[in-house]
Amino acid sequence: MSAYPYVICDVFTDRPLAGNPLAVFPDAREIPAARLQPLAREINFSETVFAYPPAAGGHARIRIFTPRRELPFAGHPVLGSAFVLGAPLQSDEVRLETGRGIVPVQLQREGRRITFGRMSQPIPSVAQFAAEAPLLRALGVERSALPVEAYDNGVHHVFVTLEAEEAVVRLAPDLAALARLLPDQGANCVAGRGRRWKTRVFSPGVGIAEDPATGSAAGPLAVHLVRHGRIAFGDEIEIAQGAEIGRPSTLYARVEGRDGRVERVTVGGAAVIVGQGEFSL
Repeated sequence: MSAYPYVICDVFTDRPLAGNPLAVFPDAREIPAARLQPLAREINFSETVFAYPPAAGGHARIRIFTPRRELPFAGHPVLGSAFVLGAPLQSDEVRLETGRGIVPVQLQREGRRITFGRMSQPIPSVAQFAAEAPLLRALGVERSALPVEAYDNGVHHVFVTLEAEEAVVRLAPDLAALARLLPDQGANCVAGRGRRWKTRVFSPGVGIAEDPATGSAAGPLAVHLVRHGRIAFGDEIEIAQGAEIGRPSTLYARVEGRDGRVERVTVGGAAVIVGQGEFSL
């Protein structure tokens, strides 16, 4: 019999039982590699993290799994892992080794409790999305207010911009069609103005019908808005997500750069540890 302890935290929220739940195995060295994906499927959160000793100068190395596959990078697993693994550290920065390199997370504390974290994300690439018409049909919308574009920072996201938040709330997409069209991408439907935006993210192709909070998409959303003149470099946006599935979340994103060139993308939020357990196999 082998015992595998884990911690559960809710990410991109400051209150329990909201945000995006995450399971973190703080020491996965004794877990056979062949058991990682089945454990993630058993837990069935958007992502599950397995942590290991550092190998490239960070504080820890992490592997991230959805219920169906491993990801090189994802936002809420990085932030949640920083809260879990950073709790016993004295440092105000946790450096996590991911499949897309080291991701530093700046931590704010009140006493010994971590209250907020801000990660520096990989700068995403961007490309026009070729299958715009089928995507709009699958989402049940007629048009996008901004160009439909695909971003890649280790996770693939396609952005469709609607005119009003109410249109985002009313979405009832064809998930089977989305899974066929976007087998490894998320469909991000957004609306807002200025520094306040609402988003819903559908990723049935990777086993997530609707994500409560998508940190890997928050940075690219800010880049998308900068590129199309909706916000300026240095503006921090507040993103609301997850309310439609009973998991309200709040994310913050900022893009820094000059002369049209993106130099830094940061995403932040709160998290709360809500439980712990152990698999005995």
